[in-house]
Amino acid sequence: TSKIDLKDAIELFSHMIQSRPLPSIVDFSNLLSQIAKTKKFDLVISLFHQMEILGIAHDLYTYNIVINCLCRCSRFSIALSVIGKMMRLNYKPDVVTLSSLINGFCQVNRVFDAIDLVVRMEAIGCKPDVVIYNTIIDTFCKTRLVNHALELFEQMENAGVRADAVTYNSLITGLCSFGRCNDAARLLSDMVTRRIVPNVITFTALIDASVKEGDLSEAEKLYEEMIRRCIEPDVFTYNSIINGLCMHGRLDEARQMLDLMVSKECFPDIVTYNTLINGFCKSKRVNELMKLFSEISQRGLVFDTVTYNTIIHGYFLVGKPDVAQRIFRRMDSPANIRTYSILLDGLFNNGRIEKALVVFENMQKSGMDLDVTTYNIVIHGMCKAGYVEDAWDLFCSLAVSGIGPDVVSYTTMITGFCRKRLWHEADELYRKMQEDGFVPL
Repeated sequence: TSKIDLKDAIELFSHMIQSRPLPSIVDFSNLLSQIAKTKKFDLVISLFHQMEILGIAHDLYTYNIVINCLCRCSRFSIALSVIGKMMRLNYKPDVVTLSSLINGFCQVNRVFDAIDLVVRMEAIGCKPDVVIYNTIIDTFCKTRLVNHALELFEQMENAGVRADAVTYNSLITGLCSFGRCNDAARLLSDMVTRRIVPNVITFTALIDASVKEGDLSEAEKLYEEMIRRCIEPDVFTYNSIINGLCMHGRLDEARQMLDLMVSKECFPDIVTYNTLINGFCKSKRVNELMKLFSEISQRGLVFDTVTYNTIIHGYFLVGKPDVAQRIFRRMDSPANIRTYSILLDGLFNNGRIEKALVVFENMQKSGMDLDVTTYNIVIHGMCKAGYVEDAWDLFCSLAVSGIGPDVVSYTTMITGFCRKRLWHEADELYRKMQEDGFVPL
């Protein structure tokens, strides 16, 4: 709704409160509801209060509208006091009132407050419905409290509220994100037994989890089952399968899967291409990259930092440091610390020591937030090139910089000393590492 419509709404409200006889509460409710849809919650709250001042009596519907607006603004204590007031006026909170509060609490991850509220509302005879249970279960899953979600699922069943596809999808996605694939598969069969139809979200969660567990054959079975049930895969499903195929080095099939999704009018996103690019780079098949590059442009997709990082890494991997640097220079998305780490590592590994040191020096001067990984790459590169004294200076500067060495820093430096046959220094540093509580790799 445009601003002019809001202006009209305010003018209409002014006209309504001056009309005699006053319009019905239904007319006021409709107006407040329309304004609430524009997300101008403060305005609804203000008009609600003006109605109270003018002695216009509210009904359950207007109370629910303002309670919803207060919850959307996270003003829960005021919302609860409005509920107290409406109850004193003999308006009993209903499932809509409860839903507003539950949604509000869950949006700010106050899920245990939501549970307390359900208990309190049940005590006054306001029973939660499947939507309310689903909201809380989904929040538990998203805040990594899957066991609490499963307990609530059981309570819901005992209360006689029938779970639906949304309930199962939240639980299956939550279990899958914890790698609890067997529990998720059990829920899927439970779902089917109860004649609740699984959808694309259900299957995608299970496929993605199977891929991440390294069980590609299970992912493929689920994909086939999905097709058999006439459930159309979406971009997330295809991305998971493509990722699994790439992880197992089945790049040509991954590429075919991309062509298949396009033929089904499911258009790939930048994640699809980043996954394929990563697969081709790891298999050192960089010749395929330019074709994917031009496809990304043709589709109007924007190269992100992950795309560039992957390609730069790929060219360094196949010993083409000049191409890697050229791509780094033409980046049109911001380079991050990972980009620079790839650049440093690639330059060192391809014998471009001086260039790597210049890049590192520029990074230090630019005030960039360097992490221990960056330092470890440089220490390793220096040691490998025989600059052990310089590497030691850099290692010592770690403590001063406030970053502090990790087990990789120690191990790299000790290896560097050993290469130069500096046994005494290596032994001393090994003792220091143990004193600092690090276990050797």
